[in-house]
Amino acid sequence: QVQLVESGGGLVQPGGSLRLSCAASGSGFSIYAMGWYRQAPGKQRELVATITSTGSTDYKDSVKGRFTISRDNAKNTLYLQMNSLKPEDTAVYYCSAGEYYGGIYYPQFASWGQGTQVTVSS
Repeated sequence: QVQLVESGGGLVQPGGSLRLSCAASGSGFSIYAMGWYRQAPGKQRELVATITSTGSTDYKDSVKGRFTISRDNAKNTLYLQMNSLKPEDTAVYYCSAGEYYGGIYYPQFASWGQGTQVTVSS
């Protein structure tokens, strides 16, 4: 129903910035909540940030104040602006489309095999 392709990752020094993009195709982009996940080697995939269809946002505590999730419905694109990056932010980042219920985000669509690599290192 929706296809998601992440881009924008790369190698950055600690304190640097990156802007990730998630291009969506298919129908109904504007009605979905969207989320960014990340997974570091040997660790479980974790939810980093979410944005509802109306623009409300939520973040993992460790990225609050540093990351900003946004969306452009006209372009069917989700973004994650990452500032003040830390080595612990190193991971493969994935986007997803889903829903919120009871304060919990439930992903419905995601391409875990894609993702974009973010490496924070000096």
